[in-house]
Amino acid sequence: MNFALTVNNLRVHYFTQFGNVKAVDDISFTLGKNESIGIVGESGCGKSTLGAALLRSVPFPGKIVDGQIVLNTQDITKISDDEFDKKIRWKEISMIFQGALNSLDPVFTVGSQMREILKQHGYPRDDIDVISDSLKSVLLEPTITRKYPHELSGGMKQRVAIAMALLLNPKILIADEPTTSLDVMVQSQIINLLKKLKRDRDMSIVFISHDLGVISEISETIAIMYRGQIVELGKSHEIYKNPKHPYTEKLVTSIPSIKNKENLPQKSDRKSEGSARLERLESSESLEQSIVKEMGCKYFDSCPYAKEKCRNDPPLINDKNGFVRCWLYE
Repeated sequence: MNFALTVNNLRVHYFTQFGNVKAVDDISFTLGKNESIGIVGESGCGKSTLGAALLRSVPFPGKIVDGQIVLNTQDITKISDDEFDKKIRWKEISMIFQGALNSLDPVFTVGSQMREILKQHGYPRDDIDVISDSLKSVLLEPTITRKYPHELSGGMKQRVAIAMALLLNPKILIADEPTTSLDVMVQSQIINLLKKLKRDRDMSIVFISHDLGVISEISETIAIMYRGQIVELGKSHEIYKNPKHPYTEKLVTSIPSIKNKENLPQKSDRKSEGSARLERLESSESLEQSIVKEMGCKYFDSCPYAKEKCRNDPPLINDKNGFVRCWLYE
């Protein structure tokens, strides 16, 4: 199979005054052409840092310290910044940043901001056809270029942000929380729009979210992140029907359901063990805790099935559809 993107053992660290924070810790996955992978996890788990790393836009004091990001057989972590800007950024890989609704400059029209992107990448500023095609692809009229951001609704501003990301026709789109702060109806419209763009443009998508319900609508494969690591990766239907990692299990069972309680995905042979410790998902760890815990399973302190051997780094257990990082499947 031809892969649009291959990530091998990627590590991103933040070098702070408190110590070295491993925001992305040994992550590997592949993204096929015209496929979508969903990155799911709680706030602070490193999923946005992973997205920024794929675009080589990790904010200071973060840095890619190890690993490969292979695009078209080329490791793009090894090329110069100038070459990356000219050949890769926005042309091959583009990104809808988290908080896209606030990314538009309020003192410039939509058209002037889109023309500035074209100028920065060597296109004529007056190439209105490129701008019109991008706006039409997200179901907006080209006349919107004359409007200021405050004249647009939340859904329209999100569509403009998507149109700007698609302006140079990238093959890979990174969507970081693209439905945040939108109501349910607009969320549905944005999801359907991304599915249409993926199909029409033969595009691959890395969809980042904390909402399993939203991510299931667009992603064939789901990667569950916890404290900088992918603890489970698999096909969407398998993640929902048969979650393997204890953290994934808790994520899936936390999704509200209109069905009877007994129909929720659960492992009856495990539920009796330490059920009191499954009252809530673990909140984001403090910076000090993130630095101190160097070895062992990162979910050890909250896992109801933890045993003494879990103090050691868990093995990566592979199957035909993905993998799980857990001692339970040794």
